[in-house]
Amino acid sequence: MIHLVDVTLVVTLLACAWLSLTGRDLLRSVVLFIAFGLLVSLGWARLRAPDVALAEAAVGSGLTGALLLSAFSAMERARLTTDEVGLTRARWLALGLTLGLGVSLGVVLLSLPSDHPRLSLHIQERISQSGVLNSVTAVLLNFRSYDTLLEMVVLLASLVGIWAVAPFARVWPKAPSTPILAALARLLLPLMTVVAGYLLWLGADAPGGAFQAGAVLGGMGVLWVAASLWHPPWALRMVRPLLVLGLLAFLAVAGVTMGIGKSMLEYPASQAKTLILWIETAATVSIGVTLTLLFLGGYPAPPEQS
Repeated sequence: MIHLVDVTLVVTLLACAWLSLTGRDLLRSVVLFIAFGLLVSLGWARLRAPDVALAEAAVGSGLTGALLLSAFSAMERARLTTDEVGLTRARWLALGLTLGLGVSLGVVLLSLPSDHPRLSLHIQERISQSGVLNSVTAVLLNFRSYDTLLEMVVLLASLVGIWAVAPFARVWPKAPSTPILAALARLLLPLMTVVAGYLLWLGADAPGGAFQAGAVLGGMGVLWVAASLWHPPWALRMVRPLLVLGLLAFLAVAGVTMGIGKSMLEYPASQAKTLILWIETAATVSIGVTLTLLFLGGYPAPPEQS
C-alpha cells in the first residue's frame, strides 16, 4: 500500500510538471505549478525530510505561487500577449535542463561507494557541541554557518536586483472590493504570527527554524499587502533596518567570535544555543520582510484608495 502511494505521488508529480510546462493557458500552468509545489512537499515528507517539506510548502508553492499569480495579474492588466514561439522554446529548454540535472544527480548518487561514510553519523557525533538538538539547524547555523550567511546575502541581493532592474514593476495595493479578504487577513495574521514564533523556537530541537518561520512571516506580509490593511507611517521607516537585520546579526556574532580569539562563527559551546537563537530570530524577521518585498516588487508606499 505504501509503495502504491509513492508511485502515485511520483506519477502525479511528473504529470503536473509536464502539464505546467506544455500548457498554453498561463493561469492553468500557474495553478498546476502551485499544485506541483504542494506535491513536492509531500514527497520530501515521504523522504523523512520535514524541514525541507515545510520550506517547500511555504516558499516553493505558497509564496512563489503568489508571485506568479501577481505577475499573471499584471500581464492581464497591461494586456500583454505572449510570444508563442519564444514560450515554446523556453519550455523545452526548462524541460531539457530539468532532465539533464536529474540524470546527472542520479549518476552521482549511484556512483557513490556503498561503504561511503554518511555525513549524518559525523553530525550525530558532534551534535552535543552545536548547542541544538536538531541536526539540520546544527548544520545550517553552526557546522556550515558560512553557507547560511551567504544565503542571507543572496536573498538581499536578489531584492536589490529587482529594485535596480525593474523599479516600477510593483504591486500597488488598493482596498479590496469585498470586505471578506480584509476580515480573513485580520483573523489569520495573529495565528500566522504565533505559528512563525513556534517554528522559530522549535527549530533548535525539531524540524523548523528561521527559513520556515520567515516563510510564514512572508506569507503574512503577502496577505497584508493583498488585503491592503492600514499600517502606521513609522512602519515604513522600519522596513530597511529589518531587511538587513539578519545579515547584521550574523556579522555581529562573527565579529564577537573573532574578538574572543576563535574562528569566524565558531561559537563557544556554552553560548552556542543563545547565539544561534539570536541569529535565527533576526534572520526570521529579515526573511519575512524580504519575501514580502519580493512580492510587492518595490519599496512599500501607502496603499491607494479605491
